[in-house]
Amino acid sequence: MSSLTVAPGAPGGRPTWTSSAKDMVTTALGTSRLWVTVGYGIVNEIYWPATGKPQIRDLGFIVTGPFGWRELKRVNQYVISKPEPFVPLPQIVHEGEGYRLELELVPDSKRDVLQIAYRLIGEGLKLYVLLAPHLDNDGERNNARAGDDLIAWKGNTALCLASDSGFSRSSAGYVGVSDGWQDFNQNGLMAWTYNEATNGNVALLGEVGSNEGTLALGFADTREGARTLARSSLSEGFAPIRQHFIEGWEKWGKNLSVPRTTAEIEREAYISAVVLRVHEDRTYPGSIVASLSVPWGNTSDSSGGYHLVWPRDCVEAGLALIAVGQFEDARRMLGHLIATQLPDGRWYQNMYPDGRAFWHGIQLDEVGFPIILAAKLAEKDALAGMGGVGSMIRRATAFIVQNGPITAQDRWEENPGASPFSLTVQIVALIAAAGFIDDADDRAYMLSLASYWNERIEDWTYIENGPLAEAYGVDGYYVRVGPSLAEGGLRGRVEIHNRSGETIPAVALVGMEYLVLVRSGLRDANDPRIRNTLKITEALLRVDTPQGVAYRRYNEDGYGEHADGSPFDGQGIGRAWPLLTGERGHYELQLGRDPLPYLRAMARMTGRTGLIPEQVWDSPAIPSFNLEPGKPTGSAMPLVWAHAEYLKLLCARETGRPLEMLPAVQAHAAAGRQSTGTWHWRSEVPFDTLPCDRDISIEASAPFLLHVGFDGWQGIEDRPSSPLPFGRHGARLTARELAHRSVIDFTLYFTGEECWEGIDHHVRVGDSPTQESQNTAATVVDA
Repeated sequence: MSSLTVAPGAPGGRPTWTSSAKDMVTTALGTSRLWVTVGYGIVNEIYWPATGKPQIRDLGFIVTGPFGWRELKRVNQYVISKPEPFVPLPQIVHEGEGYRLELELVPDSKRDVLQIAYRLIGEGLKLYVLLAPHLDNDGERNNARAGDDLIAWKGNTALCLASDSGFSRSSAGYVGVSDGWQDFNQNGLMAWTYNEATNGNVALLGEVGSNEGTLALGFADTREGARTLARSSLSEGFAPIRQHFIEGWEKWGKNLSVPRTTAEIEREAYISAVVLRVHEDRTYPGSIVASLSVPWGNTSDSSGGYHLVWPRDCVEAGLALIAVGQFEDARRMLGHLIATQLPDGRWYQNMYPDGRAFWHGIQLDEVGFPIILAAKLAEKDALAGMGGVGSMIRRATAFIVQNGPITAQDRWEENPGASPFSLTVQIVALIAAAGFIDDADDRAYMLSLASYWNERIEDWTYIENGPLAEAYGVDGYYVRVGPSLAEGGLRGRVEIHNRSGETIPAVALVGMEYLVLVRSGLRDANDPRIRNTLKITEALLRVDTPQGVAYRRYNEDGYGEHADGSPFDGQGIGRAWPLLTGERGHYELQLGRDPLPYLRAMARMTGRTGLIPEQVWDSPAIPSFNLEPGKPTGSAMPLVWAHAEYLKLLCARETGRPLEMLPAVQAHAAAGRQSTGTWHWRSEVPFDTLPCDRDISIEASAPFLLHVGFDGWQGIEDRPSSPLPFGRHGARLTARELAHRSVIDFTLYFTGEECWEGIDHHVRVGDSPTQESQNTAATVVDA
C-alpha cells in the first residue's frame, strides 16, 4: 500500500456533470435547503442551498466479493420505487450475481443533510462509497480530505459524508488519475489511501465499516458546519427523519385535486405535481427551475444547464398547480416574479433563483406570462392580500406596448420575429392586463393595440400558397416564425442555430406554435388556416412511437442527439418532445374529442418512475446509448414544462376547456373587437395598406411632428404628436377624413432631437395588406 498522503495527478481530468436522464428528484418539505437527484440507481447532483447550485457530480457505490468488483451505476441492474406517487422517497435495489444492495434516500427535513440507509446482502462482500464533489457549481478547484469522514470544500462551501459505522479506510484523489474508481480499475481492489487532493477535479472513496447502516451527507459554509450537520442527523436516527419526510409529503399530496381517470393517468398526475413542488426553491420561495439537471450533462461542464428560472416555465408550473388546486404554491411563484421584474418591466431570459441573470435575451412571451398567471389567480379569487401585482402588470404592459409585437427571441430562444406563440401571449396579456388598469384611456389603448395585433397575425405568420402548400394539398399555413419586415418578412430567411447557423426560408419552416391561437381563444379550432397547418405538421413533425404520438419542435431542428446516438454537441437532430404531445392533446379537446390518448402517451414516454423528459428517442434503438423508441434521450429529465403541460391537459379534459382560455379574452372576442378599430403604424412594424374603415395611429417612441400629405403629397400639413399611454407618442388620422383619399404620404420630424426621420412612407387606403406587398412603399430620402 502506498505511503503517500497527497494524491498524485493534479488537477485531474476535465470535469463534467452526470447524465440528465434522472430516475427521481426529491426534497424534504421543511426548512432543509437540499434537492437530490437520482440516476442509474445512485445519487446524482445534489443542489444546495438553492435549486440553482449543484454541489456534487454523484455519489455511487462499488461492491466487492468473490466475483471481483462491481461499480453499480455501470452494472445498471436495479429497480427503483417509492411508497406512494406523491411521496418522492427513493427506494433502490441493486442486484447481481452474489450481491443485493438495498438503498433508501431521505433528505432530512430540518437539516441540509441527505441520509442514505443501506443494506448489503451476500457472502464475503464489502461496500465502498464513491463521492465526486463539484462544489459551488464547478468541478474545478475543489479540495478533498479523507479520514474518519469524507470532507470536501471550496471557498465558503463544504460537505461532509459521515457513516454511523465509520470508514475502515478512505482515500482522496484526482479524477482520471488517482481517484477511487481508477484504483479499482487498475488494481482490482482498494490499494490507495491518499489523505488529500487539493485545487482540482477531485473525488473521495470510503470503505464502509459495516454492510448495514446509514450514511449522512451534510452541506454548510464551513467544514466544521457540514460535519456537525451530518453527525447530528445520524444521531437523530434514520427512522424519525424518514417518518417526518413522509408526513410532510402526505400532508401536501392529500390536498391535491386530481381528476379521477385511469390508474395510470392519475399516478402520472401525482408524480407531475410532485415534480413541480420539488423544483421550487426554499431559499428563494416561488422560484422554480426548469429542471434539476444539465442536458447531456455527462459531456458538459455548463454552470447553467436547466437549473435556472425561466419566467415562462415558472408560470407554466404555476398554472398547472392552480389546475390541481395548489393556489398558495402559485401565489409564491407570482411573488417571485414580482420580485425579480426589472425596472423596465421585463424579466431576464433566465436567471438563478436569487434573481441574478444567466442569459440576457428578451422574449416577449416571458413578459406576458406573469400577467396571465396573475389574471388566472384573480379568476380563482386567489390574489387577495398580494402586494405589487398592479405595478408589476403595469410595468410589464408598458414593456410589451413599447417593444411588441416582434420578439427578439421566440419561445425556443433561437430566432427573432413574429412567432404565433409569442404574439398570442402578448395579445392575451394585454387583454388580461386591462382588467387591472384603472385609467380608461390606458385600457382603451391596450385593447385597441391587442385587437390590431390579433388582426394582423396572419399577415405576419401565415403564408398563402407557400412551398409546403402544394405538397400537402392546402392553400396556406402558419410558419414557425416570420422574420421582421426589415429582414424580409415572410420572404425572409431564418437561421437554424443548432445547425451551424444555416439559414432556411421562413416559409419552409413550420412548428406547433399556431395551436396556442386556438387554446387561448383567438382562433376557432375549425378555422381553415389552423386545419391547413395541422395537416402539414402532422405530416412533418409527428412521430409515432411504441408509447404513443410525439412531435418535433419544427422541421430541420438540430437540437438533439446525432443520428448515431452520440450526444448533442451544439449540433444534432431535433427529437420529439412529449410536451408538444400535450399541446396537440389540447387541440384535440377543442375539436370536441377525448385527449386521453395524448395523456396516455405522455405517461408512457417517461423514465423508470414517471419523470417526463424534454425529448424522446424517435429512431431505432441504440442500446449502447440507452436509447429506445419513445423513451427518454439524454436531454433534460424531468422537464418542469412537460409535467405542467400534462397536468393542465388532464384538468382541461375534466373541465372541457384549456386553463389558458381567459374569460376576458372570450369577452373581448365576443364584442367583435378583433377586427374593428384603429390600426397602429410603427416604423418597426409598418404596413402599406390600410382598410378603408379604419383609423390610423402613426406612432413612435418619442415626440414628433407628422409631415403628411395625400395622393402624391397633396394638401401637405404638419400635425404634432400627442402623448399616448405607456410612453408612446402618436398622431391619428380618422377613417372619416381619409374617406376620399387613396394614399397617405408622410414622414416624421423628431422634435426632441430636431431631426427628420429620413424616410418617406406611403400607405394606400383600401383593401387589407397583402403578403406580397408588405413594406414595399417606404423610400429613403435625404433628411
